[in-house]
Amino acid sequence: MQFDLSSVETGTLVFMGTLVFALVITLFMMTASFAALVLVGVGRLSWLIASTVLLGLVHGINHIWDRLVHHASTVELPGDFSGDFVGDIAAEIMGQSTPSTGTYPRVVLRDS
Repeated sequence: MQFDLSSVETGTLVFMGTLVFALVITLFMMTASFAALVLVGVGRLSWLIASTVLLGLVHGINHIWDRLVHHASTVELPGDFSGDFVGDIAAEIMGQSTPSTGTYPRVVLRDS
């Protein structure tokens, strides 16, 4: 059975063409919106990974620095240090005596 388009009215052909065109536009918009959702998801995932890595690096550096400072505060240095190393060296070079701090031992980084 052959279908002859000349027997179909022009209005019906225009209506069918409009439906086909609407279907093509709908498929295009669905594909574009799905692609946009995928791109937004990939961008969000990459931002989440980058921010997590950077935050982990900052926390790691802070943790290492905190351990280093606390370790340095517990170390007992041998010898008698007055605390002002530059002043001591300059005074020894110039032949002057340095002011004493008494018998209180100074500890490096104790307040940290």
